[in-house]
Amino acid sequence: MTKFRTLETPAVTLRPPIPSPSQSTREKPHSQTPEKASLSRGSALLFIRGMQTLQTAPFFPLQNPIPFRQSSPRIFLPAPPLQPFRKPTRHAKVLNEPFKMCGIAGFFSADRVVNRDLIRSMTDRIAHRGPDDSGVFCDEFVALGFRRLSIIDLAHGHQPMPNEDGRLQIIYNGEIFNHTDLRPALEAAGHIYRTRCDTETIVHAYEQYGAECVTRFRGMFAFAIWDKQARTLFCARDRLGIKPFYYWTDGVTFVFGSEIKALLVHPIVRAQFDQDGLAEYLAFGYLSGEQTMFRGIRKLMPGHTLKVELSPTHQLVLSHNEYWDVPAPTANAPVRDDQSWIAECRQRVEETVHMRLMSDVPLGMFLSGGIDSSTIAALMKRMVSGQKIKTFSVGYAEAEYSELGYARELAAEIDTDHHEVTIGMEEFFNKLPSLIWHEDEPIVWPSSVSLYFVSRLASQEVKVVLTGEGADELFAGYGRYQYYAMNERYAATYGKVPEFIRKPIRNLIASSSLLPADLRRKAQHTFLGRELSIESLFLDNFYSAFSADEQKRLAKHPNNAGSAYAEYMSYRHKRDSVDPLTRLLYADQKTYLVELLMKQDQMSMACSIESRVPFLDHPLVEFAAQVPAHLKIHDGKGKYILRKAVEDLLPQATLTRKKMGFPTPLKNWLLDPRANPLYAKLLEPAGFISSYLDMSRVKTLIDQHRSHKIDATDRIWRLLNLQYWGEIFLSGRGEWQDLPASAQRLSTHPS
Repeated sequence: MTKFRTLETPAVTLRPPIPSPSQSTREKPHSQTPEKASLSRGSALLFIRGMQTLQTAPFFPLQNPIPFRQSSPRIFLPAPPLQPFRKPTRHAKVLNEPFKMCGIAGFFSADRVVNRDLIRSMTDRIAHRGPDDSGVFCDEFVALGFRRLSIIDLAHGHQPMPNEDGRLQIIYNGEIFNHTDLRPALEAAGHIYRTRCDTETIVHAYEQYGAECVTRFRGMFAFAIWDKQARTLFCARDRLGIKPFYYWTDGVTFVFGSEIKALLVHPIVRAQFDQDGLAEYLAFGYLSGEQTMFRGIRKLMPGHTLKVELSPTHQLVLSHNEYWDVPAPTANAPVRDDQSWIAECRQRVEETVHMRLMSDVPLGMFLSGGIDSSTIAALMKRMVSGQKIKTFSVGYAEAEYSELGYARELAAEIDTDHHEVTIGMEEFFNKLPSLIWHEDEPIVWPSSVSLYFVSRLASQEVKVVLTGEGADELFAGYGRYQYYAMNERYAATYGKVPEFIRKPIRNLIASSSLLPADLRRKAQHTFLGRELSIESLFLDNFYSAFSADEQKRLAKHPNNAGSAYAEYMSYRHKRDSVDPLTRLLYADQKTYLVELLMKQDQMSMACSIESRVPFLDHPLVEFAAQVPAHLKIHDGKGKYILRKAVEDLLPQATLTRKKMGFPTPLKNWLLDPRANPLYAKLLEPAGFISSYLDMSRVKTLIDQHRSHKIDATDRIWRLLNLQYWGEIFLSGRGEWQDLPASAQRLSTHPS
């Protein structure tokens, strides 16, 4: 690791401290073992099962290789309108207010089977989200559990937290950035505060406004409120899905938590593969609806609330409600000049960054050198005085895939305390199984692994980081939007050519040896190498690893491969009446972005730090939805309005640099001879994927990739992650050395 400008810095303070009121006596936090306190710390040492039996060199050199072990046996364990712009004000968090980076878990039992030790075990499973403090609440129907990372003032903000009379109990993960604005009206209505924390504001707002309280919150959150008198559990997730919320129910028991692994501790929840999601996984690498890879476990969708009620027949009744959605462009809106849009964009970005600087702990910034992270870092520099902003970057020895140079230049330009880490093939793959455990599902993008390493680096210096996530989805930063627009434009004319002529052209491009491989690959992304449907021209082209046709050949059992696109297309159809770019952005905001945010949460929480995403402040999202398309893509460049809004902040080179998109050298690594054990893992006859896929076709795919006949990098990555995920969570065959102790006892059940 290279470190620049080592500097001792005090916590960011935006206004003087205010004494904290005393806290009522609470249950003593549940103690934890040293092993649980050290979750996900230290470097990874993975020993691939059976690698010493291969006729190749060892996978990656280990300082202390461990002996070969046989497969592990299974272990069984019992919407409001667009808000007007407000000039930034001091949204500083009061000192002595607790820092609430945490995890939640709980269950609601209609037959009154409540176990205090069980809820503690569930929260212990996610102790990495909050290793310093824990709390539980139990009554005859409900058990609520909480884990917290405490920076200061451990005595305040302890959860579960009651309201004044104890009727309500809340567990909550997140940050409400406008809670000090909401407090005066609640106090005027008679609500009595005992702390200065936003958790209490949520409780009082729920008392005052009911389910509509969520429309008043500005921030990121996932919470559950138990009303013991009404016997209802009210659950909510923030508008964009920044904080996760998973649940399972059979109508008698409702189990929920911040991470799936917490649910799996409950003996009633079985870890089983939901094969109905296989098609979408092979295409996109994730499931974009409420379904997860685990049968019966669901996501509470962004912008939704969920109410669980006990019926007179002692059944649990669930009711969902969507309280917010990204708004469609306003029809017949007044005409505005471009400069007014640009000026408002700058004002709103400044406001949201300033709001997220409220902290009584040191904070930093993930810096790639691109326009999004550079904008936030430059604004942070202007807004925080008296110390240098800490910035963190990750890269690779392979220079063509590394953004370290760009980040270093920008850090020097704005004078930050810059830190960076370089990772190689060994570290990357040795850490992969542990990170799949943290993410609960297969890892979609290789950049998730890189994100973990930069999060681990940052955790040595700060407890809060800001990131540039979300700007591409708001302002059309991805090149695929422009490329699709070009393809769609030419396809309108090319579609008049008969199919019996177009099909041979597609086949020629796909398989002809007359075309160089690189030219053939590029041609396959054009309208000439594709069918002219949105599924082929856009989804197969820029998202899917395995197309529907490829899946039909690969799968052992019919799995309705066409359903892979159903969720995405349902969102696209919701915006059929608007311009093409708005349709693409909306569908990405409801699918692709949600998965990105899950990656951001899980990888940072694995290192016990909180990440904040200024570009996803919901008033800024609502503003961006109204911005005309020509201000998003202009002269062939995306994010035009953002570039113009911050052109006085950043060097010209940063404003005009081509987007790299956080690349990894995965293609090179999978062609490296050291990757042999990865392929051996993929081709194991008794491996997880062998039950679902034709392994002879998997072998052919690998052989063609390694002989440079095709580039199957994305497809091999999909399969490798699925193999590891199945072994870690389902079959009990996974071999790992760096998983937390609790992960090695992961709950599984026979099929």
